[in-house]
Amino acid sequence: MNSLDNNLDVIILAAGQGTRMKSAKIKILHAAAGRPIIDYVLDLAGAISDRPPVMVIGHQRESVQKAVGDRARFAVQDEQKGTGHAVLQAAPLVDGARHVLILSGDVPLTRPETLRRLLDEHERSQNALTLLTMVLDDPAMYGRIVRDAEGAVTRIVEAKDASDDEKQIREVNAGIYVFDGEHLFDNLRNLSTDNAQGEYYLTDLLGVLRGGGHRVGAVIAGDPIEALGVNSRADLASVEGEIQRRVVIQLMAGGVTFRNPATVVIDSTVSIGNDTVVYPFVTIEGTTSIGSRCVIEPGVHLTNVKVGDDVYLKTGTVAEDAIIEDEAAVGPYAHLRPGTKLGRHVKVGNFVETKKAVFGEGAKASHLSYIGDAEVGADVNIGAGTITCNYDGVNKNKTVIEDGAFIGSDTQLVAPVRIGQGAYVGAGSTITKDVPAEALALSRTPQRIIEGWATRKKTK
Repeated sequence: MNSLDNNLDVIILAAGQGTRMKSAKIKILHAAAGRPIIDYVLDLAGAISDRPPVMVIGHQRESVQKAVGDRARFAVQDEQKGTGHAVLQAAPLVDGARHVLILSGDVPLTRPETLRRLLDEHERSQNALTLLTMVLDDPAMYGRIVRDAEGAVTRIVEAKDASDDEKQIREVNAGIYVFDGEHLFDNLRNLSTDNAQGEYYLTDLLGVLRGGGHRVGAVIAGDPIEALGVNSRADLASVEGEIQRRVVIQLMAGGVTFRNPATVVIDSTVSIGNDTVVYPFVTIEGTTSIGSRCVIEPGVHLTNVKVGDDVYLKTGTVAEDAIIEDEAAVGPYAHLRPGTKLGRHVKVGNFVETKKAVFGEGAKASHLSYIGDAEVGADVNIGAGTITCNYDGVNKNKTVIEDGAFIGSDTQLVAPVRIGQGAYVGAGSTITKDVPAEALALSRTPQRIIEGWATRKKTK
């Protein structure tokens, strides 16, 4: 741990609405890879300092506080008057800290090791301010870094205040700063608003500090994407893509095989065991956890699913809020809706839909069936085209199929109904009453054969 950590406070600037997102929701609450982007910044702050960060909030403050909870302390910026003004709102909570690290709530990709370099440079050079910079091919709206002939940073010019020559500078401000606390707040209170927007710019402190004879340093980020801010939907897509890329790299390092990593959509909250193989065009979201030695074929979409070991999820399978235990096989094109639990060795086959259905070990529903609000015992065999008729127009009713029962194809089980252990239901039956154990239930109209009927019809 860096020696600064023992006396380091972190301020996260998170008061802006983010109008370029064209959204009713504040930008820091937009999700990337399954989590609000502010979550990643909070993780970063927690990796750098033991003290809870101070978040400066403004727009939609109640929503932000609800999302963040006790992970941060809060300061309020009622009126947005610039970054300097925002930091000043945190003064009552951090004034007196020896060092202050300032992060942006919409910059979620910075790595802890990059901040370590920033902190190390700040301490090594005994700077009053050390800022993170980056070099971009297209500097766009970022503040330009202006250096003197010796290469020292003399000032930062905001894009809207930059001259034509200054706009050609490719080194830009990354929006992350380390200040010595004693030089921060008193100088902030004396800032001027003599700029195009009439705002208090935090970056103006660079000139103030240099004018007071203090040292200002800078560290260039090795990868500019670490300082990418989310200001638009395009930025959000770039951030999400990078987070997912990092997730895949980490999973591969843990022994997961991706047949085509660039095609997979995967949240940062997902876990996958070693020797599992993930095919192209798979989407894995939420709190999904997948065990070891599984096969996830193309087109599978999992949301908040717990998958055991040695599970085979075939092409096109969709599952949400479900549990799939060891050695089960699902699909192709099966749909496991919320509340489904498949036991060990269960097989749910092509075009089978389940909802609030619990399958015991070894049970099978291999084709073209709907099993809802049901308890299916061990080693039950459900034939093709079986339907649990669980909804009577008012209530959802339960079907219970006990261990070892056999349900013939094209059966309708009209709930509430119980099929006893080892019972058989003949194909084409509509079952409205409980079937005792080891019994055979049939509800077919007797077959009739009328010889010559087709010939006579054609003659007419």
